[in-house]
Amino acid sequence: MNKLPQPIGRQREVLCLPPSGHQVVLGTAGSGKTTLAILRSLYLANPTTDHHGKTLLVTFSRCLVSYLESLASFNASNIDVRNYHRFARGYLASRGKMRNFSIADPDVSLNLCKQVLEIARADNPNEALLQKPAELFREEFAWFAKNGITDLNAYLAAKRLGRSGFRVPSSSRGLVFGLYRKYIAARSSANKDYDWEDLALTVCHELLNDSTNRMYKHVVIDEGQDLSPMEIKSLAACIPADGSLTFFGDIAQQIYGRRFSWRSAGLHISEVWRFQENYRNTQSIAALALALARTAAFKADADIVSPKSPSADGPKPLLLNFTSDEREKKVIASLAGNLAKSGTVAVLFTSREQEKDFASWSGIPSTRLHRDLNRWPSGNGVFRGTFHSAKGLEFDSVIIPFVSASNFPPPADVELFGVEEAMTDHARLLYVGITRARTQLVLSYSGTPSSLLPPDPSLYDRKSP
Repeated sequence: MNKLPQPIGRQREVLCLPPSGHQVVLGTAGSGKTTLAILRSLYLANPTTDHHGKTLLVTFSRCLVSYLESLASFNASNIDVRNYHRFARGYLASRGKMRNFSIADPDVSLNLCKQVLEIARADNPNEALLQKPAELFREEFAWFAKNGITDLNAYLAAKRLGRSGFRVPSSSRGLVFGLYRKYIAARSSANKDYDWEDLALTVCHELLNDSTNRMYKHVVIDEGQDLSPMEIKSLAACIPADGSLTFFGDIAQQIYGRRFSWRSAGLHISEVWRFQENYRNTQSIAALALALARTAAFKADADIVSPKSPSADGPKPLLLNFTSDEREKKVIASLAGNLAKSGTVAVLFTSREQEKDFASWSGIPSTRLHRDLNRWPSGNGVFRGTFHSAKGLEFDSVIIPFVSASNFPPPADVELFGVEEAMTDHARLLYVGITRARTQLVLSYSGTPSSLLPPDPSLYDRKSP
């Protein structure tokens, strides 16, 4: 049974955009993008229309796929709901390009980077760039794959800012790209053909040489801001000439690979549709999100859609101040349990370690949000996860604990990326967390609050339990 609201206003126009070519819809959080992505898929796959065809509804995680499937009933013969990596693996398997266990997981990939970097440091002990953490080199290598950088000349010609603590000058790009080549060789020696970032490169290459009929006539992308340019480009290549690709995204929520843009994916767009209306959050929650969206962390992206405050009323976000972490944990656990009696509650954290700890100190049953969540639970209850795992989801209530100056952003991220980058990244994570809440939002901290929290006291109901 479908649980979707009927489209209203400009949503109706987007639903019935031409069923061929490329379409881009950008919207603020809560503007109905996911609803429209589902309805658009059903419209394009409708067998009673002359434009119908097999449709792929694709997003970035298995968890979000489960959520999409919980919202609507899909005809499996007409619509496939997939995360990008499942689509990519399936296609490459059909081309004989996907062996079992041939993808290096993030830990294996990082360890290979460390091995390559250790050898390079021994060979070049006076090269300052090589003293940077392996995580930054791994991020640079991922950027190559996500943007289709396959040779040094392309890297030299690319406009690449990078992290503030790892901006590679032109004179050093040969060194970094040489390390990338050695990383690929080390990965091959470890019997791994791919890592998760470069699957799309091979998909694109295979599609260019694939003369068989395309499996899908239409592709609809939900939460497209977190797909890389190469992933989007490969999805555009998997449809026939008379097919369509519809991209739904919110640049303000771009937390996987910030600085990527759909504009570099080669889409042919005549008009970008923008949704400013917020149908999810109450006025008070939206006001806090809007205050955050006006900070410096969000000003660099021209494609960010400024949200409008909704009409629905509700309580102000609750900001709780504690004298100790232990007291904070006790109250948060009790609050989560009580809120779950009448609705869905998400407790969100900056890291997996914090999320795992919650399961032990809260003493309450909860569903873990993770990328391989295969079945979305029905009814009320508590969900736990990171900000990343909550992307694209919504809950009646959201609790965000530990938003203290000493924890948010985490010291490890500040040390790795620098203060400016860590603050920008976690401002966007906080925006994602805030906008997941429909009616009730609780933030808490011990000691001093994070400077990322908008300072206007009128935005909160402050308490010290």
